[in-house]
Amino acid sequence: MPSTSPPSDTSTSGTTTGEGRILIVDDKRDVLTALRLLLKKYVTEVHTATDPGAITAMLEEQTYDAILLDMNFTQDASSGREGFLWLQRILQKDPGAVVVMITAYGGVEKAVRAMKEGAADFIVKPWNDADLVASVQAAVKLRRSRDAARKQEATDPDTSSTRGPATTASSGDGAASAPGTFDEIIGESPAMQQVYRTIEKVARTDANVLVLGENGTGKELVARAVHRRSKRANASFVSTDLGALSESLFESELFGHIKGSFTGADDDRIGRFEAADGGTLFLDEIGNIPMPLQAKLLTALQRREVTRVGETTPRSVDIRLISATNQPIYEDTQKGQFRQDLLYRINTVEVQLPPLRDRGDDIALLARYYLDEYADRYDTGVTGLNNAACAKLKEYHWPGNVRELKHTVERAVIMAEGQTLEPSDIVFSAPNSPRPSSGSLGVDTLNLDDIEQAAVRKALSKHGGNISRAAEELGISRKALYRRIEKYGL
Repeated sequence: MPSTSPPSDTSTSGTTTGEGRILIVDDKRDVLTALRLLLKKYVTEVHTATDPGAITAMLEEQTYDAILLDMNFTQDASSGREGFLWLQRILQKDPGAVVVMITAYGGVEKAVRAMKEGAADFIVKPWNDADLVASVQAAVKLRRSRDAARKQEATDPDTSSTRGPATTASSGDGAASAPGTFDEIIGESPAMQQVYRTIEKVARTDANVLVLGENGTGKELVARAVHRRSKRANASFVSTDLGALSESLFESELFGHIKGSFTGADDDRIGRFEAADGGTLFLDEIGNIPMPLQAKLLTALQRREVTRVGETTPRSVDIRLISATNQPIYEDTQKGQFRQDLLYRINTVEVQLPPLRDRGDDIALLARYYLDEYADRYDTGVTGLNNAACAKLKEYHWPGNVRELKHTVERAVIMAEGQTLEPSDIVFSAPNSPRPSSGSLGVDTLNLDDIEQAAVRKALSKHGGNISRAAEELGISRKALYRRIEKYGL
């Protein structure tokens, strides 16, 4: 039954950590309530509507940074036709609108079609809170970058060809207008200039790309930059963390499944290969997948077709493949831990990302960028860092690379006493000290967080960054290890 309550309302939070005005349209009030409560901490305003008929009037009154639109409403509960209709009307009313479709598992195929018709991304019910927040924040950034690009083209049309189009809502950190940037990648060092040249060359082709680099160096940002500058830029960019997939879910997530093919398969569902059809598929942590799964992945890549779990008929897919790993993949190949034929298949062109410690003045450039970002976000009044603080940052070895630098600057901005960061404001996760012996964690404290961080760091170091082996030694799951890596900025 349609809701008899007013079709729309507005929620504004006074304690947001982000910015942006978003509109959510769904005929289920419980969905709207859940989304509003989740997102009001991350955006400035959340407007909602139960009746899609209210969209036109709302767009006349407000400009939205992102619109979350359900695929199905009460008039048509399953086909998605209403979702397509309202998507078209939104884009006619506001060609710059960034629309994120909301769909149930069974509607993922329709959501992918919607992306090809102008939607920026899709969210699957039931959603993961962290993924949903990231998608919305990226959608807001995309709207801002589109608006900035239009203003730039209006004042200086000749500059419009210097930057690839931003076509996906899932983007990483960084702003297109920041100094020393290449798309969303920040850096001016010679090592990064070489990376940019490689991206420019390979993006124009359909060649498979392998991105190599330590954790936290920005491998997904490189993948997105290649996609945005490619002929597939207007199609989907689908990212998959292979390291987070269990063996039992590998085929279902990548190749899809049909209803009833296993316990819990309540609907047909496309996999990541089909979702990326016509666009780019990014396979992160490819060096961590077990040998039996490597064979299945190789078959799909060789034949350019996938077979959903529970089906026998293959489906052809047209994808551009970008893979990434922090593993010593050539050593693993020599040891028989990674298939040589799969390595040949995925690395037509390699992009080697340098660790932050080898990027010289990029450390200061990144630190100032994140300082501005967090000073503005938290309204702290911090305006810069002095030379001594900058020197301290450059002397550190940055085992967690850019991700660790970002966390370090964020903490310093929050805790700083004055307007300028001093060396005393800079606190590192891992002091510059000799490596601990094999029988000790090298931590002179009983603080549990410090002990846990040291154990995680030692396990990762011992196993060369191999997530599976480190997690096994720590006695935790891979997902639990990923959460701790993120927690400590490793």
